[in-house]
Amino acid sequence: MAHPFPDTTATDDTEESSDEGRHHDLLDHVGDWGPVPTPAGLFQLVPVRVERDLPLLSRWMNDPAVAAFWELSGPPAVTADHVRAQLTCDGRSVPCVGVLEGTPMSYWEIYRADLDPLARHYPVRPHDTGLHLLIGAGGDRGRGLGGTLLRAVADLALDRRPASARVIAEPDLRNIPSVTAFLRAGFRFSAEIDLPGKRAALMVRDRSLRHLL
Repeated sequence: MAHPFPDTTATDDTEESSDEGRHHDLLDHVGDWGPVPTPAGLFQLVPVRVERDLPLLSRWMNDPAVAAFWELSGPPAVTADHVRAQLTCDGRSVPCVGVLEGTPMSYWEIYRADLDPLARHYPVRPHDTGLHLLIGAGGDRGRGLGGTLLRAVADLALDRRPASARVIAEPDLRNIPSVTAFLRAGFRFSAEIDLPGKRAALMVRDRSLRHLL
């Protein structure tokens, strides 16, 4: 069954939608960043709505390749709790579905790295923007799509967030395909850092270097 995204600009009267609209200012209204052309097609970040997106997100989280790093496998309530924790906080993290050519195919978390616990583990700068990504379908992995979309979203964040001088990511060092995708997307490897539950590669895409990498 097709996943419904009839109108990504529509609003409704749910409390969840109200929370999203009220809090997105910490990240310059991710839901309004709009579509961006990529070599793979037109891509857009659509902020998550639990009632609409939970079945798809939970299915992705139960893929063993995803579960090994996200650790959100199990009943849908596990994923729902993870997403709702972001939707009901102060807006420092915005969960999104990545829609490519009209098809939802990835899950993203756009977050304020300078306001995140991550800030205790690296030389933070004000308004650093963080990214988490998973590619949903196995058939979309291993063919360079992750790097293409990471570059597009990182550059979109720099375009839409003029106060942010860089985009930060912290993939697990064991996740070689993820680290490779960030490198292909123009991120530079900055350091190895110890985070709760993992040793991570600190990856950085600098505004000042974006046209060189």
